[in-house]
Amino acid sequence: MQILVDTFADSLGASLSAAEAIPSDIAMISALEHDELLGSLRTVAEIRRVLDARASLIAGEIAHRSRRELGYGGLAQRAGFRTPEALIQHETGSTARDASTLAQVGSIVHEALADATSGEPWLTDVGIAVSDGTISIEAARAIRSGLGGRADDGPGISADDLTHAANSLLKEASELDADRLYRRARELRDGLDAAGIADRERALHRQRSLRRVRRPNGLSRYILDPDLESAAFWDDVYDKLTSPRRGGARFVDEDDKSWAEAIAADTRTTDQYLHDSITQLLRIALESESTESHRIIGSRTPAVRVLVSADMLATRTGHGRIEGSDIPISIETVERLACTSGTVAIAFDENGQVINLGREQRLYSGRQRIALAARDGGCLFPDCGRPPSWCEAHHIEHWHRDRGKTNLADGVLLCRHHHMLLHNNHWEIVRRGAEYWLIPPADVDPRQAPRPMPSKSAALQDLRAGVAS
Repeated sequence: MQILVDTFADSLGASLSAAEAIPSDIAMISALEHDELLGSLRTVAEIRRVLDARASLIAGEIAHRSRRELGYGGLAQRAGFRTPEALIQHETGSTARDASTLAQVGSIVHEALADATSGEPWLTDVGIAVSDGTISIEAARAIRSGLGGRADDGPGISADDLTHAANSLLKEASELDADRLYRRARELRDGLDAAGIADRERALHRQRSLRRVRRPNGLSRYILDPDLESAAFWDDVYDKLTSPRRGGARFVDEDDKSWAEAIAADTRTTDQYLHDSITQLLRIALESESTESHRIIGSRTPAVRVLVSADMLATRTGHGRIEGSDIPISIETVERLACTSGTVAIAFDENGQVINLGREQRLYSGRQRIALAARDGGCLFPDCGRPPSWCEAHHIEHWHRDRGKTNLADGVLLCRHHHMLLHNNHWEIVRRGAEYWLIPPADVDPRQAPRPMPSKSAALQDLRAGVAS
């Protein structure tokens, strides 16, 4: 290990010395010749590789101390985070993808340097290459993702085959960017297992998914990764919807010709048209209330819940908010949704608390949960983005321990993970007027310094700002 540390120090020292020669002033950079400019960029990339190597060691140890079998005693969960990736993202201020890459590659490096029994010993040399700065963490991820593993692809590939392929890719890594390295890894993988078509098809089927992530502007983005058969179906739907704009076959039937002409003349972009068409197809299917739709989604029809003050709605001024979103919507949109879905009145006092509904029962009622959702806007745990629909109502005055009452002021929304973490790791929540504060246990923070738990509800912030003015 001392040799590794010395190598790090030498590499970092050399890189930092080279960095001192890179101009930091835009005027000086503008004056560089082409080869000098590109050379400076290569130097920066080399420094990043050295620093990423150090970061991967740290991330690997964080992931090791947060491994699943440790449960709530792991480093990440003790600190109040669901996963080591979430902890790394919080500490580095990076994106979720960057944190995931760092944790994934860090685990590979940790296994390689700790001589641990890894489920992927064929990645040992890849981990060592990252640790000494030979390849970047993105290149390592490309090799890992491109070659895949043995568990999901049947017995046709040996660990020796994968090791040989990984080492071959390491030799090519200096000539390929991460995207090309991934494609090259896929080519090697297919060549190793040409007979495993059915196995790979099953693996792709297991990997099918529809994921929801948050865009920087606060809106959701849905990412669809279909299996082979579903991809063919989606491709056919895509082609049929867009063929009038993409030089598809000309229609003979008069109705089809009219439809194609209308699509071609539509003022929406193709992407907008696809979005609206597929959304409408889903609405038609759900509103049919067929036995098949109930079997898939149950009897509750998906709904959009909008929060707006009564004064704004009456005077047609200001704006509303879609529950779970920070982005305002116009009063016109609020009125349109209210016309089709109706309204439910929720009254707040001058402190921003929902007026107590007077129900004393063990569980919060449906109406109380609507009120909590309007007030909290989602899980109140710091840095958690779970929306109200994912949350449970928590008694800050525990029902049995403190003989707490099921009052709105003494209830908060927590996602299931943070609700369990709070109970299992003995965190506490206290209320000070209309504000809620999270108290960590002494083994996490010896000072037990309170952390604020601000509401995620942008609509409530609008209301408070209106009261203040």
